[in-house]
Formats: sequence, structure tokens, C-alpha cells
Amino acid sequence: MPPPAPGPRARPTMREVAALAGVSLKTVSRVINAEPSVAPELVARVNRAATALDYRPNLTARSLRSSDGRTLTIGVVLEDVANPFSSALHRAVEDLARARGIAVFAGSVDEDPERERALTSALISRRVDGLIMMPAGDDQSYMANDQRAGLNLVFVDRPPRLLRADTVLSDNVRGAHDAVTHLLAHGHTRIAFVGDLEDIPTATERFAGYRQALTEAGIALEHELVVFGIRGPDAAEAVMGDLLAGPAPTAVFTAQNLITIGAVRSLRNLGLRHRIALVGFDDFALSDLLEPPVTIVAQDPWAIGAAACQRLFERMDGDGGPPQSVVIPTRLVARGSGEIRPG
Repeated sequence: MPPPAPGPRARPTMREVAALAGVSLKTVSRVINAEPSVAPELVARVNRAATALDYRPNLTARSLRSSDGRTLTIGVVLEDVANPFSSALHRAVEDLARARGIAVFAGSVDEDPERERALTSALISRRVDGLIMMPAGDDQSYMANDQRAGLNLVFVDRPPRLLRADTVLSDNVRGAHDAVTHLLAHGHTRIAFVGDLEDIPTATERFAGYRQALTEAGIALEHELVVFGIRGPDAAEAVMGDLLAGPAPTAVFTAQNLITIGAVRSLRNLGLRHRIALVGFDDFALSDLLEPPVTIVAQDPWAIGAAACQRLFERMDGDGGPPQSVVIPTRLVARGSGEIRPG
């Protein structure tokens, strides 16, 4: 009969490092905290012992004893870390935080206010030094006490509600306006709008840009061509089928990248990909390799993440000024699908 598997080994302690190095516990503490007054020979002995034991300091415990309470961690709360926009934003934050020696914890809220509250509560309980948030709910005032107690907050993609804090946003109205103006310039007058949940600020801002472009062109809004509440590619594919079954639009503006993916599928399956023009808000992987390549309004998620991270660091470094709002420009990228003229 084989011997039982060994149980989990306890993590090595500072006391064990001190014993192996032949120094006092206080000397180990001073080395771990990088105090400059420790003799180089003692530093080398402690480091050799720590390596031999595979010792790792408890950073959380250290932060609780430190004068400023820093944990060298931040939280990133996003709609969905699997979405290309969210993942690119997260990577920007991670790159800048790593250069500063800060660890990043990230999670998805899936447009669920309860999940947002649970995730932020978990991160705050772990004493993160700040949060970068893409809010899902319509009330972020539940963090007001934490903010007053010193929690640094920066919101991305959409502003907070019932709470004043720094924000970094895309120019959603201008981007949508550019998309629809582009379609109008190619001869389209019946342009459909397919958007996300209507209570999401980005969706309403992009609709405002769509409507503004039509108004400037003297074209009345056709409510039957406006669809809100679409979540994900499958729902977008289904609603596109419904839109194109009636008096069909000659062009479509999709206000979110996953919606654009569903629209592309629908146009391909219906054999209309070279007849119905399409412009999507936000890019997605391989969109330029489709046939036709997809014309998009490109956001800059890396710039958004970098600006948010920089603003958070400024707050962590003591900036106590009023909240700021940073707007990152969008860019229309013409590739083919948005240049199809009405038949």
C-alpha cells in the first residue's frame, strides 16, 4: 500500500529565516523592509536563507504595520474581462502598475449592479490602494464613505452616478456622429441603429451622436430602425434578421463590438454583406480580415487604461484636487463595409 500523500507544508516564517541565517528576527525584518542601515554581509546572509527556504514576505501584513497602510495593490472592475475592449484596457493598467511595483486584481461585473457591489466590497476589504471601475449600477454612492476614508477611485468608459470622482471616457457622441455622417456621405438615408442596454451611458451617448448626424442632414428619425437592449452576438444576429425582413435599411450602425459581430454574421448568412453598409463602434479581432473588412469607429482602450492608471497614481501620491474628466478621441477607420452604397 503506497504511503499517504504528504499534507500541505506550512509556509516558512521570518523566524525560520533568522535561524538559518544566524541573525536576529529584527535583522530579517530590516532586510525585508530594505532599510539602508543593514550591513551588506547581513543582507546577503538573510537573502540566501530566504531563497533556500523559499520564503515570501506577507505583503498584506506588512502594509497593516506600515505608516501609510499601502498594500501596493489596485483593483480593476470591468464589464467583462473577456471583451476585447476590457482586456486591452486591463493590459494597459497592468503594464503601468507593474512598472511601479503594484499588483492588479481584476474582475467582471456583467452589467449586474449586485455583482458590482460584491466585487468592489471584496477588493476594498482586501485594502487595495485604489480602484479603476467601469460601473454597472445606477448608484455608486455606496462607496462614498470609503472614498472619504482615502480610497482612490477612477471611473472608465462611463461616469459614476451619485458620486463625484475622476473619469476617463471615449468621445462617444463624436464617434457615433462620425460613423453616421460617413454613411450619409455614401448616399444612405435609412440607417438603422442597434445598441446595448438603453440605461448604459455609452449606449445613450452613441444614440445621441447617431440622432445628431441625422438631424444635421435633415433626415427624420425612424423609430422602427432603432433597437436597444441587445446583449451579445447571438441577440444581435437575431434582431438584424428582424430588421432586414421588413422595409430594410440600406445601412446599419452597430454601437458595440459584440453587436457588430452578430450583425456581420447575419449579413453573411442572408447574403447581404455586399449590399447593406455597416459601421461598428469599437474594433474587434480579425475585423479587418473579413469580406468585406469592417469599417469601425476605433476607441483607444490602451490610452483609456493608461490615462486612468496615471490619474489613480496621482491620487495615490496625494493629489487632492477636484475630480477631473478626461475624454479620449475616437477615430473612424474605413475598411470597406461602411463604403457600400445603396443599391
